[in-house]
Amino acid sequence: MHLKNTRNSVGIMPPLFRRNTFCLKSPAWFAIAGALATISATPLLVIMSYLFSPQQEIWSHLTENVLGGLILNTAVLLACIVPLTAIAGVGLGWLTGACDFPGRKFFSWALVLPFAIPPYVFAFVYLGIFDFTGPVQTFIRSIFPFAGFIDIRNGAGVSTILSLAFYPYVYLMSRSAFMTQGRTALEAARMLGHSPAKAFFKVALPMARPFIAAGLVLVCMETLADFGAVSIFNYDTFTTAIYKAWFGMFSLTSAAQLSSVLGIIILVALVTEQKMRSRMRFTEAGRPNSTERLKLSGPWKWVAFSSCALMFFLAFALPFIKLIMWGFESIESDLSRYFTYGLNTLLLSLAGAALTVAAALALAFVKRNDSGPLMNWATRIATLGYALPGTVLAVGIFIPAAWLDNTVVGGLKGLGFNAATFIQGSLGLMIAAYCIRFLAAGFGSVDSAIQRITPSIGEAARTLGVTGSALLRCIYIPMLRKGLLTGAILVLVDIMKEMPITLMMRPFGWDTLAVKIYEYTSEGEWELAATPAVTLILVGLIPVLLLTRQMDK
Repeated sequence: MHLKNTRNSVGIMPPLFRRNTFCLKSPAWFAIAGALATISATPLLVIMSYLFSPQQEIWSHLTENVLGGLILNTAVLLACIVPLTAIAGVGLGWLTGACDFPGRKFFSWALVLPFAIPPYVFAFVYLGIFDFTGPVQTFIRSIFPFAGFIDIRNGAGVSTILSLAFYPYVYLMSRSAFMTQGRTALEAARMLGHSPAKAFFKVALPMARPFIAAGLVLVCMETLADFGAVSIFNYDTFTTAIYKAWFGMFSLTSAAQLSSVLGIIILVALVTEQKMRSRMRFTEAGRPNSTERLKLSGPWKWVAFSSCALMFFLAFALPFIKLIMWGFESIESDLSRYFTYGLNTLLLSLAGAALTVAAALALAFVKRNDSGPLMNWATRIATLGYALPGTVLAVGIFIPAAWLDNTVVGGLKGLGFNAATFIQGSLGLMIAAYCIRFLAAGFGSVDSAIQRITPSIGEAARTLGVTGSALLRCIYIPMLRKGLLTGAILVLVDIMKEMPITLMMRPFGWDTLAVKIYEYTSEGEWELAATPAVTLILVGLIPVLLLTRQMDK
């Protein structure tokens, strides 16, 4: 009895009391998580309903005239982009992650910079360079006057461009894998008589395979979701077909049924990616520090330097320099218009980032206080929107919004009120779409930050009577300022670069930089598209630089 009283006298709470004070069981917090999960799942459920209950006339037309070509074009893209990004990403990841050569430290972060360039910017820059009046073909005709026109608006051309945009996914995953392997395993392979090349293929590459596969699945998902680059190249895929069905044929039903097929493909890719991530568990073989890198010598160090330099030039330096050159040619006459588009972009991005980070904070706070299976599933569903292409998400949101809009207006008219639709085509609906699309980006930063707060801080606050929303407002938010700011920056930049959702859901007069790039490039006005593209790249460099700061820590 004396020991028991002593334990209570020094403030150690009984297990039952400690558990009850730590977990929040308020129905209001569960309602928030449930509401976010329901809102995020609604677009996907709406789209999938068209797969299981299709309109036969439209479905017959799609299967006979559209689906075959879309599937073939998509398969060609994946068949080209996957090996190209695998070769580039794994090779560069091995050089910067496991080897030492001149310029390695620079290329370690410089090879991530293509993340800052949207794929549709890559597309129109290289189209402008290889256009009939562009510098490449003009130079060829100056040497060979009778040379024919080289058209890159095909599967091979768009695959090459998208590979330049997407290889950093594989590069980052591969580099991380090779950096954690150390040299012990490779030295053991060398002692068994394997050459350096054979040791790489027999030891290092198999150990990194789950990481590489996860990166390649991300590349596949980005390829399936791309709209801007393939539309600029006039290369029909599911995303462009969805847009044409809605805004070209004015058939929202056709767009929904195409979206359902693409949704199934995306879900398969998403499940595959999750399985790959669950297998990324390897023990480090030795301490992975800079002294254990394989030091390249002789001509091999210059081969490594040249390979990294060539990729950096093609994937970042050349597009950026060309955009600046075009920008100087057009900025004087169009500066006032760009200011309006930039202001629209900034306002939408700020509103979307604020809403998304607020939702991410609420979701992370509830998850922090209840990590049970139900809450984990709610979190996964709530952040599912990041895996959906913008075109699919736009269709999946617009259909229930239009139904709700028409129902409310019909009810008001039945009561004698003269009402017009106010949900579809509104800024609020578009900002909600941004929130669903990018909640995962904001949630990742906020959740990582909240997990670093020790549970004892929350327990101490609760013993002082601070609970519920007061605990979030007075304790967690001040300690989460850095994580909230990081999440807000990531979401803001993603919204600024987002094209399909803005293009398909924006109200009249709300053109953004991304929308104007689409319109200018549709007319072949590369120079006019350069200034908004440079603006997006400069803004996009912010999260990329934040990422590179963490790479070698």
